Amino acid sequence: MIKLRLTPYADDVTWKWDGTRYMTVDHSSEAAPFPHPMVEQMAVTDGQRTLLTVRERVAGCSTADSAPRNVTTGEYDRAKELAGQWPTDFVLVEMVRDEPVRVTAGPCRTTPLYLAHDDTGLYGSWDMADLREYAVGLNPREVARLLIYRPRYSTDTAFRGIHRLTERATAYYGGHLFLCYPEPALHSGPRELAPEADVLAAFVQAMDDAVDLRPLELETTAFHLTGGFDSGTLATRAAQRFPARISTSALLIGGPGRAQQIRRRKEMRTALSFAGQDLLIDAMEEAPLHPECARVRGDLISPYEEPLHRPFTRMTKALAEQGARTVVTGLCGDEMVALSQAEYPHKAMGEPKDVALLPWIGERARNALEFTDDGIAPPAVVNSMSLLSLETTAPVLLREGIWPVHPFADPGLIQLGEWLPIDWRELKQLQRRQLGALGLSDDVTHPAERESFAEVVQHSLTTHARPLFARMLKEGSVLFDDELVAPDGLRQAVRRLNAGTYRENGDAQLLQVLDLHLATQAFL
Repeated sequence: MIKLRLTPYADDVTWKWDGTRYMTVDHSSEAAPFPHPMVEQMAVTDGQRTLLTVRERVAGCSTADSAPRNVTTGEYDRAKELAGQWPTDFVLVEMVRDEPVRVTAGPCRTTPLYLAHDDTGLYGSWDMADLREYAVGLNPREVARLLIYRPRYSTDTAFRGIHRLTERATAYYGGHLFLCYPEPALHSGPRELAPEADVLAAFVQAMDDAVDLRPLELETTAFHLTGGFDSGTLATRAAQRFPARISTSALLIGGPGRAQQIRRRKEMRTALSFAGQDLLIDAMEEAPLHPECARVRGDLISPYEEPLHRPFTRMTKALAEQGARTVVTGLCGDEMVALSQAEYPHKAMGEPKDVALLPWIGERARNALEFTDDGIAPPAVVNSMSLLSLETTAPVLLREGIWPVHPFADPGLIQLGEWLPIDWRELKQLQRRQLGALGLSDDVTHPAERESFAEVVQHSLTTHARPLFARMLKEGSVLFDDELVAPDGLRQAVRRLNAGTYRENGDAQLLQVLDLHLATQAFL
């Protein structure tokens, strides 16, 4: 939500607002908020210190005045304290005369903030492409995490020289960059329900609270309605509250679940009063790695952006063309009702022992797997996997002028999920029962077929990926040079793909190999 260039040890911390950005009077520092009706900015100074705040707007609060305001020392301290309590996404930038600069992120992250520095300044952006010149090579530990699908929320990125500012963390820069993690966020466990407890009523109220927290303009807001439980629950509830005003969109999947997805979406849209506008993009036709995909064209697309980049970008552009300025998603619904290992012992994603299924993992990456949990951020207010998921969608949306809203990442809904007994969370019983309470059929609440993008990924890897792998193996890759991907193992996997013996568990991860390879070509 912000792009910045900061020079520490300023003699003068006076800032001015020019209508699009803050800038010091000597032009040595600047901070540009993302221009959107859902974002606001403000600045206060006591003459020695200046605090810039860029934040997601909250309903019921008048829009902040962007012009810097002179305050007393006590008023400054109070303003800083209140800025850190804001209930939605925010970033704070503080400059103190003759001191290092400080940048702090809030707990409810909606957009990423990547940081880099040189000898004189700190640079930041929600779009990693802006920091390309500071990427000086690959980070083996982080690349190893990505290759085996074991994401970890930390200050690491795939590129040495570019860092992530995690939730509630503070970056200090005075010639050298120091990133300071916060204390772990405290969480609670399931509670026993009172005899009169109305779980669905509490769920509906929590959804309403999360949506109402932001000043949404429904005429320029689109809801994702994939047909799944999470987006379906949010969109149908919104349609209940605002009849004939909720427009929808979705990516159509492939495989046996496609007809079911179409059928379930139609039932939801028929049973509730939605707006007539329903945008559908066929992800099989606009598949990842399509020749017109931005990654394939060589655009500066980070490896953290949406894996289904081509179809998601196509849908986002189409929504923007229809006038959408905000999108409400169902992301993080899985994490809201997730079962703990104690409740349901299960294998974690991307266990190092799974490397046997991935013969292309290079020796250096294998060695780095021992350290995949080193340096990760402490427990967050919002689940760390949720935060990583939100980071994948934000850049694509922001480039089209669209602000993302993710109600299931709201702390109120997260706490409700933590408190619910297991029988309300397992197999997403909470969402199923809410949809069932609307009178929707078993086809919606208990679908027979799996609905996922697995077939889209398979289609991409067995068609569009073939020439890309051939070129990579012929021309080489930084991933080979750094021994992070083994060319012989990759060649073996590609032969199997070409032979028509695709394995979902073991071959789907090849998409990440190409995403990383294309990112290294663009950034390094």
